[in-house]
Amino acid sequence: MNVTVSDLGYAPHDRSLQARVYRPAGAGPYPVVIDVHGGVWNSGDRTTGEMLDRVIAASGVLVVAIDFRQPPAAGYPASIADVHLATRWARAHAAELGGDPRVVGGLGTSSGGHQLLLVAMRPGDPRYAALPLPEAPEETARLDFLILCWPIVDPLARYRWAGANGKQKLVDRHDAYWGTEAAMAEGNPRLLLDGGRHAPLPPALILQGSQDQNIPHEIVADFGQRYGQAGGPVRFELFDGEPHGFIKRRPDEPAGRRSMDLIVAFIKDTARSLTTARSESNA
Repeated sequence: MNVTVSDLGYAPHDRSLQARVYRPAGAGPYPVVIDVHGGVWNSGDRTTGEMLDRVIAASGVLVVAIDFRQPPAAGYPASIADVHLATRWARAHAAELGGDPRVVGGLGTSSGGHQLLLVAMRPGDPRYAALPLPEAPEETARLDFLILCWPIVDPLARYRWAGANGKQKLVDRHDAYWGTEAAMAEGNPRLLLDGGRHAPLPPALILQGSQDQNIPHEIVADFGQRYGQAGGPVRFELFDGEPHGFIKRRPDEPAGRRSMDLIVAFIKDTARSLTTARSESNA
């Protein structure tokens, strides 16, 4: 399926922030996926996930890849407020872009997965919801599903692990974004789960490599188990021998191809389930 690409401003508070929209050919409406890139909260932009975004869009999904504020311009929680705003913007404008505003999910890689989780788990947090969307002031930041690729689900545990293992670059980037360990504990999806301090959890697909040198895979696997215990439908896939970012590093190898197939199938199956459930409720 052919895909057209356009850049649109989504953020009235910062006109430099753009959303790159990958739109499949045809009338739609298509499921919508908001792509939040990784980069240890400090680097990357809306083009970071272009390879995967194009694959997903070509399968019949409207993809909205976003910029957000990063250090040194701003640290936590500014980027979460940007993701929250972008989610509302995507819902408000989905129909005109060819998407289905009733089926809006998120794709987050690494630190992008962390940011999506905070929006999904605490959509009503006043700091995260602080930025107005003038054209749709009542729009919500609800996410109907999550795709989390090697996500930073516990920034405090990852920070301490990086320090203990001599990973100074990761430590420095944590410091630049978070500032304090107290902030890492407060904006922490794993601790939010443990405390029951979260909204209803959407279905999630978690992809993780066993040889990840940026976060121990055991931390991610444990989070997936706890997510399910807290009521969130979850599928956790561990890829033996694969490193951090393996889909982008090795897209043509079996693990990369299988991951992309899993992502596309998850989006389509979830969209189908949501549509069926809403049709039955309206019958």
